[in-house]
Amino acid sequence: MLRKIRITLAAIFFIGLTLLFLDFTGTAHTWLSWMAKTQALEAILALNVVVIVGLALLTFIFGRIYCSVICPLGILQDLFGWLGKKARKNRYNYSPEVRWLRYSMFGVMIIAFVAGIGSIVQLLAPYSAFGRIMTLIFQPLWKLGNNVLASLAERADSYAFYSVDVWMKSLPVLIIAVVTLLVLLVLAWRGGRTYCNTICPVGTLLSFISRFSFLKINFDADKCKNCSLCTKNCKASCIDYKTHTVDHSRCVVCGDCISKCKFGALKYDHKRLHDKQHSSLSTTEATRRSFLMATAMTATAALAQQKLVDGGLAVIQAKQTPKRLTPLTPPGSLSAQHMAKHCTGCQLCVSECPNDVLRPNTDLMNLMQPIMQYDRGYCRPECTRCSEVCPAGAIKPIDAIDKSSIQIGHAVVVAKNCLSAQGQDECGNCARHCPTGAIEMVPSDPADDLSPSVPAINESACIGCGACEYVCPVRPLSAIHVEGHEVHRKI
Repeated sequence: MLRKIRITLAAIFFIGLTLLFLDFTGTAHTWLSWMAKTQALEAILALNVVVIVGLALLTFIFGRIYCSVICPLGILQDLFGWLGKKARKNRYNYSPEVRWLRYSMFGVMIIAFVAGIGSIVQLLAPYSAFGRIMTLIFQPLWKLGNNVLASLAERADSYAFYSVDVWMKSLPVLIIAVVTLLVLLVLAWRGGRTYCNTICPVGTLLSFISRFSFLKINFDADKCKNCSLCTKNCKASCIDYKTHTVDHSRCVVCGDCISKCKFGALKYDHKRLHDKQHSSLSTTEATRRSFLMATAMTATAALAQQKLVDGGLAVIQAKQTPKRLTPLTPPGSLSAQHMAKHCTGCQLCVSECPNDVLRPNTDLMNLMQPIMQYDRGYCRPECTRCSEVCPAGAIKPIDAIDKSSIQIGHAVVVAKNCLSAQGQDECGNCARHCPTGAIEMVPSDPADDLSPSVPAINESACIGCGACEYVCPVRPLSAIHVEGHEVHRKI
């Protein structure tokens, strides 16, 4: 019964968080974005006191149920481990805590935070790893499936589905996502929660509290027959049936051991029943343990296109992104420094961006954090979705009015590429499509009104949305592009 409750609630969280990354319509985040905000590391970075205190209390009372119910990467490992147990039952063994590796990885995470080395933070953060896997590997597959349905619906004169572009957002990050998935698959297949109890910094952080949790899984040595089924089915490798001990710092309270024990020797209660000297103590029957586990799991749950049209037969040369002196970060991120310190690279904003503007950074210092490029679209002034879904506070919530007054950068004209400046054509695309009216076509020679027109930028009105860069017809490099601001400005 306890195991079924845990699996049900874990499935709710896993499906909900997966849909957040796969959904490209913006519907899922309206109902499910609160799930992303229950992630431990993201809540700490966002200074979400309610979630931080709630998770700490849950862990102090019930143990590390966060890892088996809320964390999507932990649940993904359980799925891999379940497949492994299908191949061979009773596959696990007890292993002592590898403290030197566990605390070394936790120390590396702390140092990376202090030093601002975002790439290390993103590689170690569990929710970020899950986000990479879903955004770079599974979302394209999801979109391809949608496009197949859209094609079938079109033949039936139905518009229930619509086609979307499927493209590679970042090859280096895709490679990292594939490697991460394979490593997790091998570790979980062979050893269950090896990643959680040796590498994951969130698991190590929660282990400090779970050692002293009020409710624990304990042995009743009088009933134990040393059959070893509990040890062989413990995915955390933390149960030693020979000494009747459980390492509560690694136990994720999955309930598998209790369901496998045929003699009722394992109980989930608040009493420490193991006696090191006598190896046996009497205990009272915890008649309400099922209710307590159900209450714990319920409380945990409560915490919780634009398309480029080529005119049919015309072949349009792909745009190249310019080398910006300062990268562009999304409106609401305040500054490049704020983004680097708070972003965990979970890719949720990248997967949710409806205009294909955000993509993972390939810079080593800020690897996988979102940056903006305008080769496939521009940042529409009315769109604030990235600020709505960010769970770590790296992109602060803003509304459309705020966004229209935030300067994330300014447009720069490259006259040698401009059709109008070269006298080849009276283009003016950038001026016509600028949503803030910051671009005006003026004579290149002020003394000659008939001289070729060139775009003039009013930097005080430009917000860096990239509409001018996107609609510029010049290929492969636009005649106008946006340079980012280290610190965003209000106009």
